[in-house]
Order: sequence, then C-alpha cells, then structure tokens
Amino acid sequence: MLELKSVGKIYQVGEQEFRALQDVSLNVEEGEFMAFVGPSGSGKTTLLNLIGGLDRPTSGEIILDGIKFSDRSRDELSALRRKYFGFVFQSHNLLPVHSVYENVLFPLLLNGEKELEVRDRIMALVDQVGLGPEAHKKPHELSGGQCQRAAIARALVKRPKLILADEPTANLDAENSYNILELMLNLNKKYDAAFIFSTHDEKVTRYIKREIRLEDGSIVWDRAKK
Repeated sequence: MLELKSVGKIYQVGEQEFRALQDVSLNVEEGEFMAFVGPSGSGKTTLLNLIGGLDRPTSGEIILDGIKFSDRSRDELSALRRKYFGFVFQSHNLLPVHSVYENVLFPLLLNGEKELEVRDRIMALVDQVGLGPEAHKKPHELSGGQCQRAAIARALVKRPKLILADEPTANLDAENSYNILELMLNLNKKYDAAFIFSTHDEKVTRYIKREIRLEDGSIVWDRAKK
C-alpha cells in the first residue's frame, strides 16, 4: 500500500545542514499496527510527517497506492491527506469551540459530504470510542483521555487507509494510555486501517505488531513482534 524508497530529509539551520533522515526504505501493508521508535531527534516525527504529506523529502520517493508524492502539488497532497489519512496528535488538536460530534463531523464536511447523510455514522463511531454521552460536550468539558478518544473518532470517520499517531499517549496517565491503545487495536482490527505510531513510550511498544527503530535518521532495525 505504501512504499518509501531511499527517503532523505535535510533541513537548513542557519549556515548548517541538519540531516534528519537518510536513505530510509520500507513498505507498509494494509492493516498494519506498527511504530517508529527511538530517542528524541532520531527522525520519528519527521518520517511520520513525510508519510502524511505534511512535508516533502529532500531525496527519495514516497508512493501510496501507486501515487508518487513527488508528482503532486501542495493542493493535490492536501486532497490525498483528506482521502487516505487520519491523524492523531499528542495534543489532540480538537476545535475548542465545537462539540465532540462537530469535531468528528468536520473532516467529512471538508470532503463535501452532507451532515444529514453521515449523522448516524458519526454517532455510531462516537459510541464505539465510548463517548456517546459526551457527544455534545466541548473539549474543555472532557478529560485528556476523552479528548484523545474524540481525536481517534475524528481520524477514523473518513474510513482512511492509514492512521498516523504522533506520541498519542504522551499526555495520558498509564490507565488512560492502556485504554486508548486497546481501543486503537480493536479499531485496527475492525476497520483494517493501518496504524503507524511515532513513540518512545514503552506502553505503546507492548501493543504494536511491528517495530522500526530509528537512530540518527536511519533505520537500525525493522522487526515483527509476536
């Protein structure tokens, strides 16, 4: 489904060049539950951003379902994100003045769908993440774990092929972290969407089925877990 060929990323920092990634090649299949792990500065978030089309590689190629990212304009990459990707961020990034229901609805409106046609689908997914009674509450009325559940529902509502989750448990206590991970694993099985995490949280690595370790911008191992 997704292929990276010798991907590299260099940032210009003043007069210096910082090589965030170098010669990264990998394949991601449908339904994977995997993570990029490694110390801070190893390139995890950079790699996630490149896969999501939020940034462009300096070298190499990213191909999704036969579509080369290098062939696409910024607007075309934005359209690809809306179609193929769901994002779960460390800080939730929910719209603060809107309810859980409205936050989950928003990506569908961007894709041109009508609220009346998707209302039942939204509420079914909100129920699945355990937020049915909170559907009309705003983020400031929710706990951190509930906000992350809302973010997961928002990421899944388009039925994307890939969910990209950047440190999704970093701001949660242990109990909420495990609850969120169990939820994600169940939704991965139900919807067959691939989940790709960027994390240094050992709790996450207990759940994932494939672990890719990065150090200094390079893959040092890529292994399946039992």
